[in-house]
Amino acid sequence: MKAVILAAGYGTRLQRDVAADSSGRFAHLAGTAKPLLPVGRCALISHWVQALSASGCVDRIYVTNALYQTAFEEWAAHFSNVKILSDQTRSNDPVTIFSSHQERLGAVACLQLVVKHFKIEEHVVVIGGDTLFKEDFSLSKVKQRFSDVQAECEDSCLVLSYQCRDDETQKYGILEVDDGLRVLCMKEKPRPSETKSRRACPCFYMLSKNSLPLLDTFLEEKKEAAIEEKDAPGNFVSWLISRTPVHTHQISGRFDVGNLSSYTECDLYFREKLQDVESYMV
Repeated sequence: MKAVILAAGYGTRLQRDVAADSSGRFAHLAGTAKPLLPVGRCALISHWVQALSASGCVDRIYVTNALYQTAFEEWAAHFSNVKILSDQTRSNDPVTIFSSHQERLGAVACLQLVVKHFKIEEHVVVIGGDTLFKEDFSLSKVKQRFSDVQAECEDSCLVLSYQCRDDETQKYGILEVDDGLRVLCMKEKPRPSETKSRRACPCFYMLSKNSLPLLDTFLEEKKEAAIEEKDAPGNFVSWLISRTPVHTHQISGRFDVGNLSSYTECDLYFREKLQDVESYMV
């Protein structure tokens, strides 16, 4: 199995919050890509490298944009099993006739870029570069659950879910599942009255090798669509559900580093509450 961490975002909201903060406490975060933010004792993305390595994933592959490529390559030099691939974009803005930069690809196209560039023909675990999970999360347990659904059908994929509050459904993709925890559909940011489910789906997907060619199909169908339809990887998962078996594995919760407030909450947890650093997420 290969691992792809989607790290090509620009962290616009967080950088805006850092610039607006008058205390000066977070000035050192200016110009830092979200996956490289210090969280506890190391960079956010380093927690994933350590857990993926300890749990036995064969390769780790990370994608970033050209704007932060140098910083990612300097970080990756400390790991023998990390590869960096630039998506060649330098701005979060749509391309215009007055600009020379390439339009951002979107997360799904970045995933396709990695799969094609490295000629991946194995199962892939896809991880959002701004996401971490609570201490009870276990890669080993998730891999076992993936093996179980693969034994039933080799096309099967696996996603995660955790219980969110009623007032949070409009922030996330919400999964509706059957009694066997096969996903029936994903509703994108529904009102609480539009679904009985409270299963929020974070950006962590185990995609079967048989599902990878469907990235091409999805992007071909969406080639004329707005970037928003191609950006969030959850859009691909939502599309995938009607085409191949997708199952879910329950976890307790996640940290989604989007703005300065969510970053400080995450950093505090890892500095003061994380009990077993060595086995975290393994």
